[in-house]
Amino acid sequence: MLILALKPIERLTLETRIYKKVIILGEVSNIENIIKTFSESDPNYKIIGFVNSEKSKRETIKFKGVKEYLSGDLSSIIKTENISELVIAIDNPDNITSEIYYQLTALLEQGFTIREYTQVFEEITKRIPVHYLGKDFYKYFPFSRSNQNKLYMFYNRALDIVFSIIGLGFGIILIPFIIIGNLIGNRGSLFYTQKRIGKYGKPFRIIKYRTMKKNTEAEKPSWAVEDDSRVTPFGRFLRNTRLDEIPQFINVLKGEMSIIGPRPERPFFVKELSQFIPFYETRHTIKPGLSGWHKLIIGMDL
Repeated sequence: MLILALKPIERLTLETRIYKKVIILGEVSNIENIIKTFSESDPNYKIIGFVNSEKSKRETIKFKGVKEYLSGDLSSIIKTENISELVIAIDNPDNITSEIYYQLTALLEQGFTIREYTQVFEEITKRIPVHYLGKDFYKYFPFSRSNQNKLYMFYNRALDIVFSIIGLGFGIILIPFIIIGNLIGNRGSLFYTQKRIGKYGKPFRIIKYRTMKKNTEAEKPSWAVEDDSRVTPFGRFLRNTRLDEIPQFINVLKGEMSIIGPRPERPFFVKELSQFIPFYETRHTIKPGLSGWHKLIIGMDL
């Protein structure tokens, strides 16, 4: 009987921990993209409704499962719908009316969770919403005291060295098998080096096991694609198992890379990407890493 009595409580606790009921406060022009992004990135992040913050409300919201509410009803909506979080997605500060301001202040005083859209977006998608950045873009620059904190830098460097030694030790154990596989499947040099851009834009030579055929980029650099014909059969195995990256621990030991950081890119692609991706070059304020930022920019797998 006690177990049966506890089950509803456990189920309620689980649902509270997994699901989050959210209401959006923002402009009509942004709602479609917000709903789509949140639903695709985290289906448990439920957008229950939307409050139009625009002063001239010409449009109405027509989305399945998402209802439009009046700004004056914010407090009552939160109570009746059991909303756990309010996300503000207001691009134009002029749309924050006195009525909305006082309601938000009252909710904060009650301890209710209010978050800014770009913060939620980055947390859920692990990407920066560059389409939503305005004059306050500086907030997204990687300003950090850690870059000047000598104790932090010491521990970070010490961890890099420890993990690199472990990684290279593991690589030494596997190297006889990799040499045999390379002789049979690649039939060429075991290693290859390539120029990449590191911290503060300084170039360095990355070291990897060779996975492609020779002279595959005779004309100009080109992006790797899925099922790339330039990749050898053994090279595909090395890539799928990430074993091709073991020699990069040498770059980490030399201080050119870190264990965690943005993936270093080639100068040709850095120049190309920085022309159309806002703030792309801010990644060079820290060391590149073995474990990179996946899908840092919207629609771009870097």
